[in-house]
Amino acid sequence: MAKTVTAFIGLGGNVGDVFASMQSALRTLDSHKQISVISTSSVYKTPPWGVEDQDWFLNACVGVETTLTGQELLTECLAAEKSLNRVRDVRWGPRTIDLDVLIYSGERIDTAELQVPHPRMQERGFVLLPMADIAPNLMLKGKSISQWLETLDTSDIQKTELKLIL
Repeated sequence: MAKTVTAFIGLGGNVGDVFASMQSALRTLDSHKQISVISTSSVYKTPPWGVEDQDWFLNACVGVETTLTGQELLTECLAAEKSLNRVRDVRWGPRTIDLDVLIYSGERIDTAELQVPHPRMQERGFVLLPMADIAPNLMLKGKSISQWLETLDTSDIQKTELKLIL
């Protein structure tokens, strides 16, 4: 029998009805027989990062339990993105939906397709704020999510009234 692990996935987007896309991605993941969504963060409105000349984003994080490997979980996230018309043409550019495997059971994975823990998540308020909603004490590179969050300026990030629901 496959081992069940906990993983965390970041969701974001800034094209179309992003909240509807997030809800759809959440349901797609949870409907997979080897993935169960166990926690959802609040949804945050965040300024663009990387390419700044674009609309603001909505961002959230979810915790899942899964028997999939990290690579298999990434494959399911990419399939969910594709079903929601994700186009990958500009790095950090506009997108309908983005699903990033941030943490996979405390394991370190470093392949061409997948790096976990996500290599830059401790630098990104749009990741740490929603992560702090669902896993504030989770350790990342020797500090908790909450401790990493204290090192960032998140004053331009707005918590919304939106809530992801299965």
